[in-house]
Amino acid sequence: MTTSQRSAARASTALWVAPLCWVAVLLDGFDLVVLGAVIPSLLDYEDWGLTTGTITFISTFGLVGMTIGALVIGTLTDVIGRRRALLYAVAAFSVLTLLCAMAPNPFFFGLFRFLAGVGLGGALPTALALVNEFSKRQGGGSASTLLMTGYHVGAVATAALAIVLIEPFGWRSMFVVGALPAVVLIPLMLRYLPESPSYLLAHGKRAEAEAVAKQYGLELEAAPAADAPVAASANPVRALFSRPFLRNSIAIWVTSFMGLLLVYGLNTWLPTIMREAGYNLGASLTFLLILNAGAVVGLLIAGGVANKIGPRTAAIIWFAGAAVFLALLSVKVSFGIYALVFLAGCFVFSAQVLVYAFTSANHPPQIRATALGWSAGVGRVGAICGPILGGVLLGAGYAVPWGFYAFALVGLFGAIAISSTRTVR
Repeated sequence: MTTSQRSAARASTALWVAPLCWVAVLLDGFDLVVLGAVIPSLLDYEDWGLTTGTITFISTFGLVGMTIGALVIGTLTDVIGRRRALLYAVAAFSVLTLLCAMAPNPFFFGLFRFLAGVGLGGALPTALALVNEFSKRQGGGSASTLLMTGYHVGAVATAALAIVLIEPFGWRSMFVVGALPAVVLIPLMLRYLPESPSYLLAHGKRAEAEAVAKQYGLELEAAPAADAPVAASANPVRALFSRPFLRNSIAIWVTSFMGLLLVYGLNTWLPTIMREAGYNLGASLTFLLILNAGAVVGLLIAGGVANKIGPRTAAIIWFAGAAVFLALLSVKVSFGIYALVFLAGCFVFSAQVLVYAFTSANHPPQIRATALGWSAGVGRVGAICGPILGGVLLGAGYAVPWGFYAFALVGLFGAIAISSTRTVR
């Protein structure tokens, strides 16, 4: 093989990292929407006799699994490696999602949803760490925001698939389709997904790190000094609580809690709140398509902005913008409501992704995935609280206008929390 052929082969291989991670994150978007899409069919499924309370418990149980997965697998990623952790996460989620389609009763369905959540919970922080470490512009926001478009493309695609599949094939077909990407994704990951050079360098494998970095045209991050606090700690979780990182850790966790509370609260309840406000928005599925379409556009814009002004400053602006547009939804207008909802989606969903970008940029490689895992894990607690907040306000009859103001206040708290961080490195 000639030198030019070897260079072409390296370039071809390098193109696989971002797409493979993007598809892995797409599965997270599938999981966000799939249960909501099949709930009407589950309620009508006479063999199980499910109630709204039972479905709420199953939904919450799945989110608890994702919280555990983000904390545990995110931490293990810094121990066993990015590549292996992402492979395990995708494989576990896919197998258990397929088992959901075969569940004989509600107990096993809820159990499989919980275990699938554990597997999937570790995929997002691992994919974020990998993509950022293979980005030639580390510390910006475009790598994270482009990756997270997969999340919302997955949500939109799942909503569209539900229209096509559920009526003729039943609710179980959705979980079969959710497991199918692994048939192609896992073999491709085994062949083309490399280990992160940052991880290899952090674990003393400099020769391997240099080889991967050369192949992908990357510059190795500086190795930690021998007396650096994080280098001396074999426990990446303990490092997050150490003096250099504790302030940022707490601020990031609070911000992620607020960010994912908005993401899951709005995806669950905003269509219903808007109908309570007197708008005829048509099918909720169409509303979610508009909301998530705004999210994709917002992510593309936010990445470029973060590259210029930094992810911290961009996150402050985006959380503040989310607060403004959510509050504006309380003003009843007959024209332009779709534009306001679209703009709310632009700011709300991108704000949380910018938190991940800041987290990645401000933690050294040996604890980066752990920091991302804990950010996503604590944020999942907010994901559990978001639907509860919306449900309580609706049940009490205060959803209009106070539901809009409550979510706007959450956005404001997120802006305040992320503004209390400081640049560590």
